[in-house]
Amino acid sequence: MATVSETVAESRVVLRNIPWDLYEEILRAHESSSAPRFTYDHGDLEIMAPLPRHERPNRDFEAIIALICMERGVDVESLGSTTFRRRTTERGAEPDSCFYVRRTERVRGKDRIDFSTDPPPDLVVEIEVTSPLVPKLPIWAEFGVPEVWSYDGEKVRILSLEGGGYVELEESLCLTGVRSADLTRLLEESWRTTRSEWLRRVQEWARGTAA
Repeated sequence: MATVSETVAESRVVLRNIPWDLYEEILRAHESSSAPRFTYDHGDLEIMAPLPRHERPNRDFEAIIALICMERGVDVESLGSTTFRRRTTERGAEPDSCFYVRRTERVRGKDRIDFSTDPPPDLVVEIEVTSPLVPKLPIWAEFGVPEVWSYDGEKVRILSLEGGGYVELEESLCLTGVRSADLTRLLEESWRTTRSEWLRRVQEWARGTAA
């Protein structure tokens, strides 16, 4: 049985009772493509196809984080929508974007991440204009991702891992000085100005957070 949800930002479908081996076969068939994105949780497989209204803020987040790290002289590894999965718990997910900020040396140069030896990303970004049919937050919590930035098309939420779940904070622990209200404002401004002007404003703001 399949459940379908679609908006101008993303199209989602979930398939039930999908064996793990079939999930891995599907991943192999799409390993050279950035879309669609797959989330797997104990037999439930969500297939999400991002549309422009979804991908625009995702690219904005990547630019914001790159400029923050540049202004602070912080090394960052961006692994995009890399697939993270764990066969022992039958869970897997692909973030919209993910970043190693504090443990970049552990993953630099690697073309695959192995949770038996490698750490999870320090920061995951999720664009969720519609509610996921297979929730990702429990998966990221199980994988030990310390921080998630979630955007629903109107507001950015900074979520920090605590006690096996996520709590909302006003300021990032991964990138101190970065507040959810500022991130929300910057994403709103990206729709109202040219790209070059927006990037200049973001860089000025990022410089201020590093001061």
